[in-house]
Amino acid sequence: MEQIGDPIDVKLLDDWQRDLPVEARPFDLIADKVGCTETEVLKRLANLKATGRISRVGATCAPNTVSASTLAALSAPIETLERIAGIVSDQPGVNHSYLRENHWNLWFVVTGPDRQHVDQVLNTIRAHTGLQVLDLPLVRPFNVDLGFKMTNRAERPPSPRAIQIGRLRDGDRDILQALTSGLPLCTRPYHRLAEQLGRKEADVLARITVLQEAGIISRLGVIVRHRALGWRSNAMVVWDIASEKVETAGRELAALPGITLCYERRPVDGIWPYRLYCMIHAQSRGKALDTLTKASRLPKLADVPYRILFSNRCFKQTGALISHRGAAA
Repeated sequence: MEQIGDPIDVKLLDDWQRDLPVEARPFDLIADKVGCTETEVLKRLANLKATGRISRVGATCAPNTVSASTLAALSAPIETLERIAGIVSDQPGVNHSYLRENHWNLWFVVTGPDRQHVDQVLNTIRAHTGLQVLDLPLVRPFNVDLGFKMTNRAERPPSPRAIQIGRLRDGDRDILQALTSGLPLCTRPYHRLAEQLGRKEADVLARITVLQEAGIISRLGVIVRHRALGWRSNAMVVWDIASEKVETAGRELAALPGITLCYERRPVDGIWPYRLYCMIHAQSRGKALDTLTKASRLPKLADVPYRILFSNRCFKQTGALISHRGAAA
């Protein structure tokens, strides 16, 4: 792992991946906790972003609550990989894109304000590449927190709050889009965000609090780039498990230390039979395989066929597309 030697940087990366203060001057409160000035916190976060160690200070949202998304894959010939990856990355709403070790080698996530937008992006990619695209929508999540502790890696993420979608109000999607894109690194980031949306700071702070309580904002804090911090041996593992066994197996798998994401997706008949997915983020291939060995020995996964797809390259990693305002931009 890349060593982050400065203790204040370690605290910023380790302690503030969630629970960013929803106060007028959040970085001043953080400064008091980490033992420096507000100006120093802002300078350090800006440097961590500039050097690629973090992507933003902002939010992630519970999947398929305020927007639509799907995981997709295609088989890109190696001689045209760069061109095809560029086509995929250029589409509005493609927020993650990776090269993985499999016949289906280019994997990406499409997000958007609604399923119509997702379908349009997939159809555009099919038309521009001439390739078949697998559409693998989420059925249910078991763990989608994806926080990375610099220390104490065995710690499990907090249990997700129940989703109360009925608490969503007009204008909330624009707030969520701004948070997902990233807060400005300034003394009063929520005030700046409110100005951008033509709203009052107090109103924005109140709505963010409600959206957190409602489980719609799943995490608010520092969003790290795991590869830049040393977790470069990353693998998606897919399990060919019967649908009636997914729930118990998924909950068991999600609780295993070293499993950073876990969810069920819809298979593609005759092509891609896998329903249960998990991600392993590790500092070496050997450590990733050690985690996979432990997973394969879980009682609910014993003798279940699986494939492991290591990631070789990241083409794109950004926040999700949520609102029509974001799509227009």
